[in-house]
Amino acid sequence: MNATSTPRSRNRRGQGERLRADIVAAAQHLLDELADDQALSMRAVAREVGIAATSVYIHFADRDALVLAALEQCHRDLVRSLERAESASADPVARLRGRLHFLGDWVRKHPGLYKVLHESTLNQRNSMAFKQELTERTTAAVQRCLDAGLATGGDAEEVSLDLRSAVHGAVSLRVNQPDLPWPPLAEQIDRFLIKLGGIAPAAVRPAG
Repeated sequence: MNATSTPRSRNRRGQGERLRADIVAAAQHLLDELADDQALSMRAVAREVGIAATSVYIHFADRDALVLAALEQCHRDLVRSLERAESASADPVARLRGRLHFLGDWVRKHPGLYKVLHESTLNQRNSMAFKQELTERTTAAVQRCLDAGLATGGDAEEVSLDLRSAVHGAVSLRVNQPDLPWPPLAEQIDRFLIKLGGIAPAAVRPAG
């Protein structure tokens, strides 16, 4: 938090959406630091942006509405980044592996946002339907591996669920118990692909 933020000049007409985006970005930053949606205050967000707290309420009725907007934007950005990571290769296994590895790396960099996105009280009270997109895209990535004959795990939705459960469990444990002697996450994800996805080790970790 920047306690010395200078007051923000009044937005010109038509710049309301820019201010809203700045408020959402500030909320994301603070949520990543706090790792707790209940610890976030509208006043703290206003200070981060350099505006009066009343300006935040013009765009968001309450804290829950702001946190939801911040998480939806976070998820939207994550989906785009995952798609870029996946598209770096034409090989279906490499694309699925890149997706899962990127997710693990993102959580390592943003453990606070991860906790709020998946473990917060708001998450427990709200369906957050926007998260379904990530689920569907992971299932599609698994289906491409099955269609190419590179995975033998069975139904794409079942394999996707198993993989997501394993990866989320692995990263959540690291976020909540960081001092335990965890093995390298990348190696663990590769084992998930082999054991849960039915992908040959050589396809997951090609030589050279």
